[in-house]
Amino acid sequence: MKVWKLSALAVLMTAGQALAQSANVDNSRDIERWPAHISPFKRDPVLEGRIDAMLAKMTAAQKVAQLIQPEIRDITVEDMRRYGFGSFLNGGGSFPDGNRNASLKDWRDLAEKLYRAGLDDSLDGAAIPPLWGTDAVHGHGNVVGATLFPHNIALGATHDPQLVEQLAALTAREVRNSGINWVFAPTVALVSNTRWGRSYESFGQDPNLIRRYAKAYVNGMQGELGKGWLSSTHTLATAKHFIGDGGTLGGEDQGDNPVSEATLVALHAQGYIGAIQAGVQTIMASFSSWQGEKLHGDHYLLTEVLKDRMGFDGLVVGDWNGHGQVPGCSNESCPAAINAGVDILMSAMGHWQPLYDNTLAQVQAGQIPQARLDDAVRRILRVKLRAGLFDGNTPMAGEDPKAKSVASPAHRALARRAVRESLVLLKNEGGLLPLAANAKVLVVGDGADNLAKQAGGWSVTWQGNDTTAADFPGATSIYAGLASALKAGGGEARLSVDGALPAGFKPDLVVAVYGEDPYAEGIGDIDNLEYQRGGKRDLALLKGLKAQGFKVVSVFLSGRPLWVNPELNASDAFVAAWLPGTEGEGVADVLVGTRDAKPRFNVTGRLPFAWPADPADQGSPGPKALFAMGAGLSFEDDGHLARLPEDLPSRHAPPARLALFDRIIKHPWQLVLVKGGKSYPVTGSVWQDGGLEVRNIDWRVQEDARQFVLAGDSKISIRTTFVEDLRRFDPAKTVLTFAANLETLPKDGELALAMICQENCTKAVSLQGQLHQGGWQRYQIPLSCFGLSAAQWGKVTSPFTLEASKGARLSLADITIGEPQGKEAKTLSCPGS
Repeated sequence: MKVWKLSALAVLMTAGQALAQSANVDNSRDIERWPAHISPFKRDPVLEGRIDAMLAKMTAAQKVAQLIQPEIRDITVEDMRRYGFGSFLNGGGSFPDGNRNASLKDWRDLAEKLYRAGLDDSLDGAAIPPLWGTDAVHGHGNVVGATLFPHNIALGATHDPQLVEQLAALTAREVRNSGINWVFAPTVALVSNTRWGRSYESFGQDPNLIRRYAKAYVNGMQGELGKGWLSSTHTLATAKHFIGDGGTLGGEDQGDNPVSEATLVALHAQGYIGAIQAGVQTIMASFSSWQGEKLHGDHYLLTEVLKDRMGFDGLVVGDWNGHGQVPGCSNESCPAAINAGVDILMSAMGHWQPLYDNTLAQVQAGQIPQARLDDAVRRILRVKLRAGLFDGNTPMAGEDPKAKSVASPAHRALARRAVRESLVLLKNEGGLLPLAANAKVLVVGDGADNLAKQAGGWSVTWQGNDTTAADFPGATSIYAGLASALKAGGGEARLSVDGALPAGFKPDLVVAVYGEDPYAEGIGDIDNLEYQRGGKRDLALLKGLKAQGFKVVSVFLSGRPLWVNPELNASDAFVAAWLPGTEGEGVADVLVGTRDAKPRFNVTGRLPFAWPADPADQGSPGPKALFAMGAGLSFEDDGHLARLPEDLPSRHAPPARLALFDRIIKHPWQLVLVKGGKSYPVTGSVWQDGGLEVRNIDWRVQEDARQFVLAGDSKISIRTTFVEDLRRFDPAKTVLTFAANLETLPKDGELALAMICQENCTKAVSLQGQLHQGGWQRYQIPLSCFGLSAAQWGKVTSPFTLEASKGARLSLADITIGEPQGKEAKTLSCPGS
């Protein structure tokens, strides 16, 4: 297997990670460790003079408004006219008027209305155009029909910065066609632990590669300095998340990165160096901490290092209510973040009004010095002036009059090329690949004809779930690409998700497409890299096909390398396809050759991350990796792979824990509300039907809880269409745990928790008077309370159904079955206890 040579900095990774785990980390500060004055911009007296004139005319209220960034779900056009916010955003899964199928015209119309309202000085006295920011992290993922490129981890496998620059330019063009002028990308994190749920947003584990990619991405999105920079077809780029978010202990999202400052510079700063050198105008602060201090409140890193030492003269934007995590702060008040160097506070979930009022009061009281306020506003105005917002670069300026959609054949063609160049071949016994174009192929697996699964997170919705094929018009699934290529070559492909052989069809071999279900951010955090830990459905599918004598090609969809030794052993060929996006034909371009099985395109991708040899690995480079960073086969290589060990030490045994709701409803469970005998499947971040309401809310992290408003006697049910065998849990030693905030329950209102199993068996326990009202509390109830028989435990369809009376209002989070939580959870009583 060929391995590409890595930079010397990449070799530091192993030592850096060992240091991260050490209690003796060097916590000294020496600003000389950081590169000095790397920004390409020199002071422009004319530009600064324009800013001086604007600042001299602005009131404190107008200046504070520039610092507040609300979300489009929380403001109206009239709010923009009254307050004159400096910017606003749409979060993942947020659309004009809440309409997922909003047209390009709908997006542009809203952009134009909010832009004009920002310029209207009739109420706020200011005429300053606003910025609209969006997370277009692999194409314009919020807009139905957009071209979705492979996620960054796949682009890292191409080792082609020029391709990344081209994709960023196309993303900017599609974003501008929707009236938006600011993109919260690229993520330039170096990931030292692939248990992190944002691993796929990273280009890899080589800091030198990340630096080159960051520079290329910014050049593509903003345009090169002196070559159409920030023209009407480009958008502002954002390097994120400053700094070290990919190096937290345990891969915990929003956790702590304890490495030394020298390691922070050598590994985690390189992407920012490349981005600043390319002229990036905005940098987003991280949710995470460095050596215990939240980045949103770290004056040393944000101001002394980033702005003063490195010379970054653009703006620093906070993350989604990230300021609220700074000690002493809340989502509605945080002078500490502004004083530390955050210039724009991203205020989501409806907190903007008190945040504005409190920030204005803090300015007037001197808690936020006038000089710091003016510096923040100066940076915001500087970016807007450079972007031409005062000179006609309006939301409509970027519109392509010929564009009837955000996608185009040229954009899809480049995305398809990115897919085929990102594939990494890890096994190819007997040269099975490429396939002969006239072969008969059975295509199996739940990822084969599943556009949501191949797109991953940040695809129409924030998590990439709750979508159907209709949400990806013009896209091509992996199966459709294979079927088209084989038909053109005289062959045939048949789809059978569960592996059942179609009547009369005798395939030459099988292609199995499977992998991770979509996720984003912390919801994708895992504590172990074993694929399908505790439930090897896909492995059973592969083994069943091998038992029938078929050769099997695995196409593995994932946002990170995972421990798949058993799946590798059960495959004759194995391709890491990452999260390829909307253009599934790119997979077929590589897998399907000519009629005599010669390559049409060679496989050129190489691993941007090390591949784990053990499920307890962190996913870091090192001598224990199964495949080293930079590894990958070409078709002409010997594709033999010796049988890999599958036996796991006892510490890796599947845990006695079943997550039902862990920030999201976990697959294959579904959230359903029941009222009057009618079931209402709940989808999206805000849902209403039949007088029932459900909304995603923040509890501990972003949108990790659900708030329910019930009309009429109703049931909140987490269920599956298949039975779940829970006999692996001992009812006498296991509990059902959940967190709840009972906000309102009518007097004499009923509240009961039930387990439901097949054949209409229901066992309920009254919770009357047991839940604390008016605050979050974690609860646990022994499974023995439900009194199910052994046979019934083997046929559970809903392990959590909460029955509540009309008018109940409550929030839920963290619903699991597992070991008792001790004093961390209040134990609920049940009959016979």
